[in-house]
Amino acid sequence: MPFTVYALGLAVFAQGTSEFMLSGLVSDIAADLDVSIPAAGLLTSAFAIGMIVGAPLMALFSRNWPRRRALVFFLCVFSAVHVVGALTPGYGLLLATRVVGALANAGFWAVALVTAVSMVGPEARARATSVVVGGVTIACVAGVPAGAALGGHWGWRSAFWAVALVSVPAVLVIARTVPAGRPEATPAPASVELRTLTGPRLLLTLLTSALVQGATFCAFSYVEPLVTHVTGLTAAWVPGLLALFGLGSFIGVTAAGRFADLRPVAFTAAGLVALAVGWAGFALTAGSPFATVALVLVQGMLAFGTGTALISWVFRLAADAPTLSGSFATAAFNVGGALGPWLGGLAIGAGLGFRSPLWVSALLMVLALGTAGASLRMRRVATV
Repeated sequence: MPFTVYALGLAVFAQGTSEFMLSGLVSDIAADLDVSIPAAGLLTSAFAIGMIVGAPLMALFSRNWPRRRALVFFLCVFSAVHVVGALTPGYGLLLATRVVGALANAGFWAVALVTAVSMVGPEARARATSVVVGGVTIACVAGVPAGAALGGHWGWRSAFWAVALVSVPAVLVIARTVPAGRPEATPAPASVELRTLTGPRLLLTLLTSALVQGATFCAFSYVEPLVTHVTGLTAAWVPGLLALFGLGSFIGVTAAGRFADLRPVAFTAAGLVALAVGWAGFALTAGSPFATVALVLVQGMLAFGTGTALISWVFRLAADAPTLSGSFATAAFNVGGALGPWLGGLAIGAGLGFRSPLWVSALLMVLALGTAGASLRMRRVATV
């Protein structure tokens, strides 16, 4: 695996830490900037929305750039806005930095995924994808808890400084190792790529990916009340369980990197079925501490392993859209990340209890099985 791919994963680690670390810093930010906790929480929502909108827009904006220029530009902007965020005295400017940072993050993700798979052969695309996506899982294991710890000891601004600093070595490696020239002498017109990306099989795959991520983040977002109110564990268990989920996620993307290229259909189908069964089983057994600890690990592993395999499917189906396929995969990932917590919150708000997000996750996986099945039927018809 080229060393550049690991540098891309390091950058994604910094970006994933930034995206999720505010969950442990909201109260401090609200107190320091004299805003309400819900207003501070909007900083996370703004980032998610910026990722969804920014992925295709930034890919279109930079599609004629050499990939090295695009990656360095987006990563430098991302690092710079965290410096501004660390220095800002007001909420409005901090909110603006989150939006701009999300746009830069989305643009980087879109180009990074395409760059990673272009640097390896077809037989290693899932592995390259897993290294890049693995940056998010390591962020969940180490980056987010570290950000919360920094915020607790030196204030929330120190976490922003740390994200900016971690981005620097990735910028240096990418600037030195990614080829400077354009990968395609005459890239296909954007209209051709967009037609490819609106094909029915690809849209179903993107929808499946969004549903899988929706199920993941629906459950992940409400682990704390589930553990403390249903399982009966103390709040002291929550950081460890979140880290365990991140560890499972890392195992999952590593497994996807090794096996999804060998048996892509079987690997993805098995993951989808296991996730549906796992979320339902988690809902039924959430009162058991042993089952909760085990399923947090297992579901993290299944969710990110299957999600990585689905991203690889997007690149297989979008071979004629080399500059925009990564942006659509990124947007689908973040649609799920925004949809899942909202649906889980609706279920809790309706008085269905803190187990209800797990049932919502199971339902989303049933829908994902339906869309994946429809895509597979199209594939079989096309090969007849």
